[in-house]
Formats: sequence, C-alpha cells, structure tokens
Amino acid sequence: MNSIKRLRPSFIGGCSIIAVVISANSISASAQQATPAEQADSSNGGSGEIVVTARKRAEDILKTPVSVSAFTSEEIQAKGIQSVSDMSNFTPSLKIVGSASGRNDRSFQQVIVRGFTPSSAAAQTTSMFIDGVPVSTATGIQTITDPERIEVLKGPQSAYFGRQTFAGAVNVVTKAPPSSFEGTASGMLGTRDNHDVQLGVGGPIFDGLLGFRATVQENAKQGSWKNQGVRGQTLGDQRTRAATLALHFTPASNLTAKAFGMYSQNDDGPNATGFLAAYAVQHPTTGAIVVPDSSNCSFGANRYFCGTLPGLPSTSPSMNTVDDAFIKNFLANPKGRLIDPKDGVQGYGLKSRFYHLHLAVDWEATDALTLSSLTGYNNERRSQLSDLDLYYDTSIPNQSTGLGIGAGAPSYFNYPYLVEAVSRDFSQELRASYDDNGPFTATLGASYLNAFFQGGGGGNNGGLGVSQFSVVSGATRNKTYGIFFGLGYKITPGLSINFDGRYQVDHIIAYARPDGQTLTSSAFAPAGFYPGGSVLVEEKYRNFMPRVIVNYDINPETMVYASYSKGINPAAFNTVFLSNLSAPAQALAAAAGLKIAARPEKLDNYEIGLKGRAFGNVVRYSFAAYYGIWKDQLNAITTTLTDPATGAFYSIQATDNTGRVRMTGIEGDITAAVSSRLTLGLNGSINDSSIRSLSAPTVTRLTGVSDFRGKENPLTSKYAASASAQYTVPIEASDLEAFGRIDFAYKSGVYTNAANTTKTPDLTQVNLRAGIGNGTVSIEAFVNNVFNNKAYPSAIDFSLFTNTGNRLANNAGVAVALRELRTAGVRVKYNF
Repeated sequence: MNSIKRLRPSFIGGCSIIAVVISANSISASAQQATPAEQADSSNGGSGEIVVTARKRAEDILKTPVSVSAFTSEEIQAKGIQSVSDMSNFTPSLKIVGSASGRNDRSFQQVIVRGFTPSSAAAQTTSMFIDGVPVSTATGIQTITDPERIEVLKGPQSAYFGRQTFAGAVNVVTKAPPSSFEGTASGMLGTRDNHDVQLGVGGPIFDGLLGFRATVQENAKQGSWKNQGVRGQTLGDQRTRAATLALHFTPASNLTAKAFGMYSQNDDGPNATGFLAAYAVQHPTTGAIVVPDSSNCSFGANRYFCGTLPGLPSTSPSMNTVDDAFIKNFLANPKGRLIDPKDGVQGYGLKSRFYHLHLAVDWEATDALTLSSLTGYNNERRSQLSDLDLYYDTSIPNQSTGLGIGAGAPSYFNYPYLVEAVSRDFSQELRASYDDNGPFTATLGASYLNAFFQGGGGGNNGGLGVSQFSVVSGATRNKTYGIFFGLGYKITPGLSINFDGRYQVDHIIAYARPDGQTLTSSAFAPAGFYPGGSVLVEEKYRNFMPRVIVNYDINPETMVYASYSKGINPAAFNTVFLSNLSAPAQALAAAAGLKIAARPEKLDNYEIGLKGRAFGNVVRYSFAAYYGIWKDQLNAITTTLTDPATGAFYSIQATDNTGRVRMTGIEGDITAAVSSRLTLGLNGSINDSSIRSLSAPTVTRLTGVSDFRGKENPLTSKYAASASAQYTVPIEASDLEAFGRIDFAYKSGVYTNAANTTKTPDLTQVNLRAGIGNGTVSIEAFVNNVFNNKAYPSAIDFSLFTNTGNRLANNAGVAVALRELRTAGVRVKYNF
C-alpha cells in the first residue's frame, strides 16, 4: 500500500487541514497586500531593498561585501519553492545531494557550496542556521515555504557563524509577529496526490508588549516512480507535518526578545533510487537474467561506465519493500536498537522528527551600543529502512549459512538495512555591537556549541533480527568554544576596510559503544576495557580564522570589494576498527599510517566582487570571482591487512588527510524590472575544482587511475544557471491582476568519483505558473518539470549484490537518485 494513501485519511479530512512551512511563519502584512506585480518588483529588482544579516547586522545586500544570494518571502512564493533542493536550482554555486549508501531519501542531505564536496555522508563543509542559531544536522531543515528570507552565504563564514562554515552557510530568517491581527490560509492539489494545506495567524496579545505568530502545515505527495517489483507501489512518497510558534516581547523601547519554536515530522515511503549494474546477475538454476548488465566500458578486468550514465533499464527501479511478518518482527525487536521500536520506522521508508527552539534578546544599551544574546537548541531523531540491493527478486533461496535463519526469512535478493540516528545540540552566543554612524563599527562576541550525535545501522539477508537488528556505534560529541570580532573603518566616504576573526577551540570526543569496548592494543589508545558511554578518545584543536575585506564605492550605486579569508573544518575520528582487530593487527594498521584522529581541513580563499544598481534601480547585479587552496582535504580511504593472530583479512574504512584541491570560480546574478509589468532574472556560476594531489585507493582499484591531478571533485556541478520571467496584466474594472511566469534551471552533470570517468546527465527544469488575484484572494495553476526531464540529480558508486557475494567488495554498479517528474496543480490562497 502506498504510504501516502495509508496516512491520508488521518489528517486531511476534506481539506480541513491548514499549515505553513516548518522554517517560517505566516504571511506578513506587506506580503498579504502585495499584488503579483508588487511581489515580482520586490524580488526581481524593483524599488524594494533586500536586507541581509551576513555580518550579524542588517545591511542592504548590494552594500554587503560578501557573496550572498537571498530569497525573499515574495520570491519564494513566486518561484514555488518548497524545499532546500528547489532553492538550489535557482542559486548559483549551491548543490544539494540527498543520496548516500544506496538510498535517496530525506534521512540524508549534503549542502555543497562552490564545489566543496564533503569527504563522507556524515561530514559537512556548509552549515545551516535559523535566525543565526546553528542546526548541527543538515537534515533538520528541508522543507521551506514562507520565511522572511533565506540567505546563502558563499565562502568561509567562520568569523560570524562559527563551526563548519568552511565553504559557506545557509541562514533561514523567520518573520516577526505582525502589529495587528492577520492570517493566511492556502491549499494546493496536484497530480499524484500532491497536496499542501497551510494556515498562519498572528497579531498582538498585549498591544505594544507581546505579539505572536503561529503556523501549522501538512504537505504530501506520491512518488513519481513505480516499483517494478511490488505491483501498485510508488517510490518516493513523502509526507510532512509541521508547526511553528513565535513570541515577540518588548517590555521597553530599547529591549526586545523573540522566542521561536518549530516542530516537524516526516513519514515517507520507500525511497526513489535506481540501479545500473556493471555485470549481469543470473539465476543459479535457470540461468535467467535477474539483473541486466548496463555497462559500456571496462577498466582492465573491471566492467563499468564511461562518460554519461545511460537511462534506467526496464527492470529499475525495483525493490523488495513488502512489509511482511518477517520485517515487522525485525522492527519490533528492541535489542541493539538506537531508537525505541514504537518511535522508529514501522516498515520500509523513513520516519523522522525534528524540533528547534531559540531565544534572541537585544538590548540597545545606548544609541550606539547593542548587547545581544542568542540561545538555541535542536533535537532530531530519524529511522530509515531500505532494500539495500536495489532490485527485486524472490525466486532464489537464501543461501546464507550459520546465521540462524528462521522460518519466513527473505530470499537472497532481499537485503533490508536499517539506519538510525539521534542528534541534539545546545548553543549560546553573546554579542556586543557598536555603531554610532561614524567611520568606526565594531562587533565582539563569544559562542559555545555542544553537539551530540549517535548513529546505528545494520541488516542483511540472513539472520537479521534473530539476535539484534541494528548495531549502535559509539557516540561523538563536539564542544566548540569561540571568541569572534568584527572591526570596520571607513577611511574615506567611499573606501572601507573590515577585519574579522574568530579564535576557536574544537574539543572532539568519541565514546565507547553502549555495550562497552575492549582495546587489545595501545597502538591507538590505552589498552583495556572501556565501559559503555565512557570516553574512548578525545582531541582539542585550536585555530584562528581571519577575514580581511576592502570595499570601495565607485559611486552611490556601485561597489567593488576584495577579501581574504581562512577556513577551518573540524577533524574527524576513526574508531570503528578499534575493537575488531587483534593487538598485532592494530600494530600493523598503525605502521601502515592509519590514525584515530585526522587533522582539520584548511582553506585559503581570495575573492573579488562587484555589486550595484543601474538605470535608476531598474537593474540590479552582483558578480564575484574566487580562488582558493583547499589543504589537508579529508577523504575516505581503505587499508587492507591480514591479522597475524587469526589470519583473517580486513578491509578497513577510515578518513584521512589525503587531498589538496585548487578551487576557482565566478558567480553572477542580474535582475531587471523592464517595465511595471515585466520582470526578468538571470544568474549563473562556474565552479571549477582541480585536484592537485589525492590518494583514493578504492577509486584506483576500480578505474586504474592513480594520478588524479587536474580532476574535478565529485558530486558537484561545474556549470549552473537559471533564468526567470514574469509578466502581469491589470484586469480592467477590477482590482485583479493576471500573471504568467516561467522559470528555467540548469546544472551540469556530476562525477561519481575523483577519476572523472563516470558522470550524470545534465539536469534541466522548466516550471510554468499562471494565475489571477489581488491582495486578498489568489488562484494559480502550475506545471513543474514541464518537459519531464529524468536526469539523475546525483549518483554514487555502489556494490552489486549477488547470490555468491563476489561483487560486494568492489564497486560494480551505480546507485542513482531519481527526481520528481512532471507535476501539475492548482493553489488557492486567502489573506484575512
């Protein structure tokens, strides 16, 4: 049964549900009264000034000497953006990857800015924020509809935003409660059971003292892809429920406090992932083809893919996703689970929950001095079950032995795998800002972040669930302490210099597994037994990250700037192998160069930019070019050895500083209000990465390529562009306006690995919208992905599961993310 159909009746109830997106509040008074033309004017280069907080103070985006893309609430509505992935289509230098370890779903999200691809699924080079409060996991913010704005800051942002802003930061700015009571209700119905129902209300509780804004939401859709193995099932079903509450307290004219809370939960069906095998798999008895060979080349003895990946074979996507008694018993077994079974996924798919709280207090101590406090807390829990072999077949008996297989165990080609994770973090920032409207400005602050993460996963097609279902790893904790400053001085009316910096201490801790760990050797850490939850290893790293910016106003409408900034990305731990190896084997691993703690990554980034207005503010533009050297790049490595004590062969996965990459690029954004009726937008980027040195044994074994010099980073688009046009027509003898809009997005294909032998097709998307409305009521029709483009958003090298297991250790196929296909619908909105 499709997950959307299963869940629909409980919450929809004849369109009685109303909601708004998780990261925002309801429509502001100004947006409520905006006509389509006014919305376009505000977002596409009209008279409305876009204000951003890229340096923790409000500034005109065209006067901010930082490369930043900003989406206002009006622009988000006009483009129909509902997710971070949608936003990335229209943002130069931003790429969202939702694929990892053979699955493409909302349990995973990598935010890639300017081609800085993280080393692993668990790593980040760009962090996310809500009103400046860090959100430690990128999956916390996925669905967006109506914030005040979203800011995408490019380049190292350590000085003001802190940890893991190595390549950039994404900041969601929520709306303040309105000064008078108002609300918005909207509903959308579309093809494949798409629906989105929203309600937002706000206003004063006590005039001039306390105001509120509250929202609720549900949106859901059936997936675009049919499961070729399970009749009548779609892949990629999603449902989100969310609510927000904001309280704004002003006990004095110079003191304000804003409390914001957000809750969201995802309940999704089996994920939409396709598979391209490099070898055919045959039935051991009949010889029938179970999985076809889609390869087009060979690297020595290894069959694989060269150039652009082909389309899916007729047998894909195909997964065994039947929630039979065997699966239900597995999921009900609490042994070895990280999440209580009643709170976890109940079948194939994803169940996740996220909530966020923060309190912001600003006190204007004097006309020039403002003291601020920002306190935040995040908590996320997610549980996901997938069929890891990515194809369906029940005709081959399970040949696993010695695994305690019981009655009703799955066939061999059924590999259920559970992934669970919990994360929580607390942050506190104190900041003093000085600005007396003179030549000198200053910011001084201190911050603290305590982030906890624990993951678990396990599964196979044998005795899964007989003894335990999931294998819980030891937890990790990052305690980050920082002192930061920003100093600005206007040398002349047009020339300014800014010096920012942050001194940061990263205290990284790895804990023993819940059942305890015994270390047989002191090669990496003191030998002995470590009780569950005790400190296994810990390290402290101290770094200073400066940024210098010089900007010059050529005239009141044009600014140029140049900057240098240093980025530091925290180190990573390798602890999985500590209990698996004997003492002699650990000594061999240490001699081979394997380390518990990798060094932090480092970046020296140089940037120049040009921003301004032309033709009386009809045209707005922003251009930037950058050059960076990414040193001590973290990469996944594999070390193989034979245990001298047992003779066992081990293939050890770890992370190490094995790369150095030169990063260069240009970005541009132009918007024009050609007339009161027509607005145009165009942006694009070229993000070129050139590997200078790299050790990637897994890629070398697959492709034979050992010299990666000049190759590009994988999983990132080198070229990207988008364009938009909106035209409005007043309707005579009424206050209504009709409008039509087209949005086009392009991203070049991405490589699956550093050898650059295999890549995805180029991705394009065309969206059309047309409607009629005024400041009170509007109705619009839309078609997204008009030409039904099926290009894979991302792809990863993956194993091929066979009945003999001979392809598990080698990449013998590619798992491809499947995008949403053509979707049409109607949206109605009412402001009151």
